[in-house]
Amino acid sequence: MKIRFLFLLPLLVSLIPAASSHAAGDRYALVIGNAKYPDADSPLKEPINDTRDVADELKRDGFSVEVGENLTGDGMRRAFDKLYGKIKPGSVALIFYSGFGIQSARQSYMIPIDAQIWTESDVRRDGFSIEAILGELNTRGAGVKIALIDASRRNPFERRFRSFSAGLTPVIAPNGTLVMYSAALASVVSDAGGDHSLFVQELLKEIRVPDLMAEETLNRTKMGVTRASRGEQVPWISSSLAEDFSFIPGAAGSRPTATTPPPAPPAPPPAVANNPPPVPPAPPAPPVAANNPPAPPAPASPPPAPKPQVEAALPPPQPPVKPVEPALAPNADGGPSAAALAEDPTIKGLTAKIAANPDDVNALYRRGQVYASKGAYSLAIRDFDDTLRINSKDVEGLNNRCWTRAVVGDLQGALKDCNEALRLRPNFVDALDSRGLVNLKSGAVKNAIADFDAALKINPRLTSSLYGRGVAKQRNGSAQEGALDIANAKAMDPNIAGEFASYGVR
Repeated sequence: MKIRFLFLLPLLVSLIPAASSHAAGDRYALVIGNAKYPDADSPLKEPINDTRDVADELKRDGFSVEVGENLTGDGMRRAFDKLYGKIKPGSVALIFYSGFGIQSARQSYMIPIDAQIWTESDVRRDGFSIEAILGELNTRGAGVKIALIDASRRNPFERRFRSFSAGLTPVIAPNGTLVMYSAALASVVSDAGGDHSLFVQELLKEIRVPDLMAEETLNRTKMGVTRASRGEQVPWISSSLAEDFSFIPGAAGSRPTATTPPPAPPAPPPAVANNPPPVPPAPPAPPVAANNPPAPPAPASPPPAPKPQVEAALPPPQPPVKPVEPALAPNADGGPSAAALAEDPTIKGLTAKIAANPDDVNALYRRGQVYASKGAYSLAIRDFDDTLRINSKDVEGLNNRCWTRAVVGDLQGALKDCNEALRLRPNFVDALDSRGLVNLKSGAVKNAIADFDAALKINPRLTSSLYGRGVAKQRNGSAQEGALDIANAKAMDPNIAGEFASYGVR
């Protein structure tokens, strides 16, 4: 798979029509921040604050704004349906999304907090395609469609199907569309651990400039992010706008008003210029407190401030997860107790499916994955055993049991599982990576290096193989080469050393 300023603009400015005569009532925005994913180690810090600041700014710019925080799949679906219902011919429709995103089958997907993603097909089932949403807005008649996507984060689903590409993929969008990602295609950035993202900081500064065309606004944002990150984060922009649009129109009479929008160009959508002409910045407005109190960030730790009124009917907050009682004994793996695991909502749902159908292979496999992610390895192995009892040639089940057995030290059983997975699916990158771990833990460092090398030829960004190869090289006497691999892996994933330590590799 990473501070911000709030500005208040004069109300008069926010109500002046744009050059393309989009009145304030014709501007609609849906702003979503997803931070609390059960599969992640901890909530993301940036999306909720970023969402609230972007929503406040767009309201001051004349948008009718719907806000959604920590939305489930049903919640995101309702929010998009409500946005679709508001669109009229010629409307401006803007989507801002901050959270996890995944590319699959050459499309980029926004991920709700309750997505259950174990295979690549699950991404297309549970995620929301940016292309499909822009296409629906176009079908409804939106004249200007804008998508601002801050989702180029390394996500917790990566290890489950590591053959997929990191980051996001280009959007093939209809005419009249402007899309911006917070980072370059197929690249990821880490949350910096602060309250706000660099991308949104720069975006809000540039949106404040009156009479600046939207393409110029986003290009200036791109340059600001690139400069502030010293070239480590370079946003991506795609534009096919067929008419002028400004987030904040200038003073009346400062520009000629277009009576009709210019015709759409017959050529394919042009790329946005990388170097727009410099525009003098607007004089800074003094920061003031937001007019609306912030919405509660997450049900688990609600703040005392009341939730602001928004026009969208969003799903009610879920009750907080019941804390684990310290008196509960841990399971045999030293992880959470069986009672605590049984209260996990994902496990509870999968257990209900298995109770209704003990041979539900998908539910057994997924519950095994959840158990393994929570350190309940013996329970995970039991579910993978049942998965393979139903289908002995399930290569995903074999690979996952191989990896779990390797973690608990059953190296002979793990090697057998990985070898069988690779016999059934040669060059299966996940199984190569897992077998590399088995060989590393068993002391067969040359075999480990060979497995990690093979995995990295298929997926050069496979952090676990890069780190594992580094450790194996150091144990094989190539200290300098191993240190380079380890450093590169840590640069891609700062938590990778801790992950391997949890597997018993230090």
